[in-house]
Amino acid sequence: MHLYNAAMLEWWQYALLTLAGAAGGFIDAIAGGGGLITVPALLWAGLPAQLALGTNKLQSSCGTMLAVFRYTRAGLIQWRTLRLALVVTFIGAALGAWAVTRIAPDVLARIVPALLVGVAIYTAANPGLGGRTRPARIGLVAFAIVFGMLLGFYDGFFGPGTGSFWMLACVLARGQDLRAATGTTKALNLTSNLASLIAFALAGCLRGDVGAAMIAGQLVGARLGSGLVVARGATIIRPIFIATALALAMRVAWLAFAG
Repeated sequence: MHLYNAAMLEWWQYALLTLAGAAGGFIDAIAGGGGLITVPALLWAGLPAQLALGTNKLQSSCGTMLAVFRYTRAGLIQWRTLRLALVVTFIGAALGAWAVTRIAPDVLARIVPALLVGVAIYTAANPGLGGRTRPARIGLVAFAIVFGMLLGFYDGFFGPGTGSFWMLACVLARGQDLRAATGTTKALNLTSNLASLIAFALAGCLRGDVGAAMIAGQLVGARLGSGLVVARGATIIRPIFIATALALAMRVAWLAFAG
């Protein structure tokens, strides 16, 4: 399937997609969920669903790379402890991307909104959650295998809310504060994004010109968002995390039940 040669867009459409990329990159760098902005923007521009999803992975991966780079420099990502989790997450995401070609994710579309609302309520009801580092509840190997496979597969298969689930797993299972959990989440999100991106690229579901316009915005948004996380930590992460989880829940619920 070759979808690269679709008709060019108008200049103002490229400009709006660049702005959407910036907004998505900003939200993604802080709490995940930038696809709330970028996927509808791509569909608005007239891209077919598969092409929109593939192009979204392309541009979001670039923004996530920049955020990961900045979090690494700030010491928020401990790469040596994440090696196994990265490998398992990549495998899980690849399996999920393969499975979605054979199984419609309709059931997940109806379950995930409730889970995301639960995540938001739990976080809001526990103001001390992620405020400081706590002892880990499970070891690195168990964390890598259980959450890497489960959330990696989920991201490749369905995707919405993956960052929220990773954040909560890092805080509750590994005892990280919200600032460190954001760095870990971005590293693992990047891994599953790249696995999915490879699958979309092999299927020819990428739009290079649109991706380039959105990447320009993504890099600006990711830089601003990651800078706020490094500087302000939980004070900026918590409200955006809760708002994003609720917004994701409403959008997924709308698409599943009304759309």
